[in-house]
Amino acid sequence: MESMIRAEHISKTFQDKNGQVNAVKDISFSIEKGDIYGIIGLSGAGKSTLVRCLNLLERPETGNIYIEGKNLMELSPGELRKERRDIGMIFQHFNLLMQRNVADNVCFPLEIAGVRKKDARKRALALLERVGLGEKAKAYPAQLSGGQKQRVAIARVLASQPKILLCDEATSALDPQTTRSILSLLKEINREYGITIVVITHEMAVVREICSHVAVLDHGCLVEEGAIDEVFEAPKTEAAKQLIFNAFQINSK
Repeated sequence: MESMIRAEHISKTFQDKNGQVNAVKDISFSIEKGDIYGIIGLSGAGKSTLVRCLNLLERPETGNIYIEGKNLMELSPGELRKERRDIGMIFQHFNLLMQRNVADNVCFPLEIAGVRKKDARKRALALLERVGLGEKAKAYPAQLSGGQKQRVAIARVLASQPKILLCDEATSALDPQTTRSILSLLKEINREYGITIVVITHEMAVVREICSHVAVLDHGCLVEEGAIDEVFEAPKTEAAKQLIFNAFQINSK
């Protein structure tokens, strides 16, 4: 059976004032349909670059990205835009439209897709109820807490009925209690809709709480991968040991 996501020998470099930066180095992995898969590492490990390669927001210099067996690297721009409708993304800073109310934010991707206004609003209101914000439909982002903003962002992504959800440090701006509530919501969405979720984070507690499998990045390389319990209980690499040890030290204080 074909994996939902398969990355083969992905490499990505950038140029900065000091020369070439090898952000992602020959990374390969696969993610099964319906999985919640974590990608962890310290700041600068290449996590965000890697996740942006999965939908070709960053185009790798080498390698291939397969979504349900289809190689995104071989698609025309029009074909790629169509495939991206199945890949939603949420970010640390929510990226809401401040001049639009909550319901209109959720409607926005549907408007772009040409959905009738009446149908778009009906779907938006149903999704706001699902994420616990039915009463906030007419509110504006500036009137919401961080956790509420992230729930709007999740509802907006779900409006397009994606098969994959990429979460790039989606809880890093939230307090611990709010983080737990967002993680609980993501797990519910995964169960109810069967959406494959990829979680990019440096927070070990997030990975332990929500993920079934995890990949550890270090200086652009994938150094360890496996089931969450295996990696956390018996890390094989120094990078994984340090991440888990430091998290344990912080949590024990």
